[in-house]
Order: sequence, then structure tokens, then C-alpha cells
Amino acid sequence: MAQEYLYPEFQVVRDLSRCTGCRACAAQCANGVHRYDADRGQMVSDETRCVNCHRCVAFCPERALKIVKDRQCFRENDNWSGDAIREIYRQAASGGVLLSSMGNAKEYPVYWDRLLINASQVTNPSIDPLREPMETKTFLGKKPDTLRRDAAGRLVPELPPQLELDTPILFSAMSYGSISYNAHESLARAAQALGTCYNTGEGGLHRDFYRYGANTIVQVASGRFGVHRDYLEAGAAIEIKIGQGAKPGIGGHLPGAKIVGDVSATRMIPEGSDAISPAPHHDIYSIEDLRQLVYSLKEVTRGEKPVIVKIAAVHNVAAIASGVARSGADIIAIDGFRGGTGAAPTRIRDNVGIPIELALAAVDQRLRDEGIRSSVSLIAGGSIRSSADALKAILLGADAVYIATAALLALGCHLCRSCHSGRCNWGIATQRPELVARLDPDEGAQRLVNLVTAWTHEIKEMMGGMGINSIEAARGNRMMLRGVGLNEIELGILGVKHAGQ
Repeated sequence: MAQEYLYPEFQVVRDLSRCTGCRACAAQCANGVHRYDADRGQMVSDETRCVNCHRCVAFCPERALKIVKDRQCFRENDNWSGDAIREIYRQAASGGVLLSSMGNAKEYPVYWDRLLINASQVTNPSIDPLREPMETKTFLGKKPDTLRRDAAGRLVPELPPQLELDTPILFSAMSYGSISYNAHESLARAAQALGTCYNTGEGGLHRDFYRYGANTIVQVASGRFGVHRDYLEAGAAIEIKIGQGAKPGIGGHLPGAKIVGDVSATRMIPEGSDAISPAPHHDIYSIEDLRQLVYSLKEVTRGEKPVIVKIAAVHNVAAIASGVARSGADIIAIDGFRGGTGAAPTRIRDNVGIPIELALAAVDQRLRDEGIRSSVSLIAGGSIRSSADALKAILLGADAVYIATAALLALGCHLCRSCHSGRCNWGIATQRPELVARLDPDEGAQRLVNLVTAWTHEIKEMMGGMGINSIEAARGNRMMLRGVGLNEIELGILGVKHAGQ
């Protein structure tokens, strides 16, 4: 049958002149790729199990291993790629929906790479961030349209609840269950050290992490897993998850194999049961319904915490955001279609939604045109890969950015895109104790701190080069962006001029 002709995607290349048979590769691989063959007196590999996570390569003491893309190919066909053929074979054999992890890997345009940042020279001199103050502190939440003073001329503070961040970079939603205890601890500790926030995702908050509440965003999703009064009061802000960039229009699913021990207790569901979040919130079918939930969450927390509404980037996202801004939400998080995930139907991940760059620009402009931009802050997410991407997002209108895949890479992720299997060899997307132990929270937190610290320094340098000394001055300043290789429609949506103009 056709299935028999599926060749392994990766090839394990072992240099037998170097390999000592120490079996370190077998000990490190959770997928059972490597084993010692006593009859042959050497290590052998089952390449059908390899996901190219590089764990064996990293731990081979003799550097006797490397993983390469297998060169076995189908006959050339510009319409039917090898991947398309393999996927049909897999579905014909199983009858199942294809699942994928992490973000969209297709060759769609990456607009960050088509945008360039302007620089100052003579008439608007640049700023040296080493010698002059540069403000990266950001406040997320509603801002008053006017200022009021008392009889003595002093400002009357009437600011609604705000998230105060020392850097405009937050760690995006990744639930306990989809990622490990040690990964969550790394994110929480790093957020505290950096003066920013991390997001619990839709899996509740482990009791051990309540102490990081001042740096925690607690999420309320359609499944309401782990949601109770203490949870809502524990965080610095509450996020209502309406949509997710990797899978707009559908819900979530965490396999029962990951619902064990503390994951079960935290989510408040039985061990071994699948955690299925329905596609819609069954109490939200209109902006009025959303407004009711927003105010219910504000009421239960005495109006002390800002409420975020997270939506996926889709074609009518500007109109959706306009409604969300009128629902009473303080912050809107927009997640683009290249955003990562622990598991999503492949067809949805790769074909539904729009890029965050276009969605963000459209939302910012719509809110400005309607005169309500100051009523909400905007967080942009969905494949923010560098400090340059982060700053470009701010220039397009974001107040701050969410990062998730970049954070996991800092923790050691190798983007092998097998998170849904629960066999993450780096201790991140797994609940198996022997694998979780591979991620040291001390080292993980420090690596996250290093990453965000480096990005923040680079943002300061780039802002200094523009002659801008604060995030507030950069926000929505599209005059400092220029497009390269973009058509007039794309330039119009982004609100930027072409390079040379």
C-alpha cells in the first residue's frame, strides 16, 4: 500500500569511527530512535521515530551524530509537493485530522522583513542611549481623554487600572499542561525579574505560582479551566481568550495523557480526561454579552485589574476590535496567524487568519478614525522573532508585544514541532517527570531574562537612532517606517510609504 512507501523525513547520520557505543543518545531520546544492537555490537537508529529535536546531537560526547533532511523525494511536480503527497498518504491510512504544533511554516509573506526603520541624522539628531535617558516603561490600560486639575492646579489622578511594564515585551499565553511546571516557573520568575508579565494560558494557575501574581496575567477561556475567585484575584490582569492566531474560530484540546497530577488539580478536571475548550464561549454571542463578562470580571475583582480581550487576526479584525473597545475592555491582544500553539489542526493553522502586521495596522487606524484609540491599549503577538519585529509592531500601533515561541527557543526548544506528542526532549512541552527535570528553572529564567534584556537594549538603540526617547513617542509613529517590495494595497493597509518616498 501507499503507506509503505513513506520514507522517514529525517536521516540519522552516525559516524561509527567516532561512536563509542556510550548510549547517551538512547538515554536522551524520548522517542526511542536510538538503541544498542548487541548482535552487531553498535548503536542503531529507527529513523521513522525521529522528530529532529537535536537532543541526541547536543549530548553526544564524541560528536558522532547529526540529523539531516532525507533526500528521498517524489517525482517533481509544481502542483503536488512531497509534503502534500505525504499528508494524503497519512490521512488515507488513518482517517484522522492532521495535527501540528508551533506556528505556520508555509511560505507566506513576512511583512516584518518588508519594513525598514528610518533613522535621524542632522535636522532631528539621534540620541545616544548610553548617555541619555531612554524610557521603555509602558502602561497598558485605558487612558483619559482629558486631564483635570483641582483648585490649586494639581492634576487629579483618574487613571483606570493599568499594567505597568518596565519593557514593552510580555510572555504570551502558554497553559500549564501544554508546557511543563518547570517551563511555567521559568516564565514566572523571568517576568518578575524583568518587571513585565507572563500569561497563564487557559490551564489555570498552579498554587506554587500565586506568589508571582503581580507579574501574572490570568486567562479565562471558553472551557473555564481552573477559573475561580482566588485565581482571578491572584493576577495583575485578566485576559478573556476569544481567539488564537494559530487556530481562529475553533477551541482548544489538551490530550488526557497530559492531564495528570497537579495539571488535573489546577484545571479542576479528572485525571486522564481530555481538556476540550469549545469554539465559542457559550455565554458570548454578541458584543453586549462580552461586555457583561468584562464587567462581571471587574466586579469580582472590585475594579482593581485591567481586563484584556484576546482575538485572532482575521479579515474583519478592525471591526471586531472596534466592538471589543466598546465592551469595556481595557486592553486588546491581537494574535496573528503565524503564532505558535501546542496542537492545532494543520489545515486551520496553515490556512486560516491573516498576518499580525496587517491586522495590527488596520486595528490601530480604525480605532484612531473612530476617536477611541485611547480607550484601549493594544498588544500584538504572532511570531515576534526579534527586537526589530517588536519595535516595528510598536511603530505600527502596538503598545506592547507578546512573545511565546521566542521564549521557548530561549528555554532550549528546537522547533521540532512535536509538542502535541508530550515527548518533548527538552522538558518544555511535556508532563513526563523524567523529561520535565531536564529543564532547570534557574537556568531557564536566566536565559529568558538575558533574551528580553538584550532585546530591550536593542530597542533603545534603534529608538535612539530614530531620535525618539520613549516607547510612547514611538507608538503608532508610522512615518518612521518604510516598505520595500510592497504593493500599493499593502502599503495602504500598513499606513507606510515605500522606501525612497
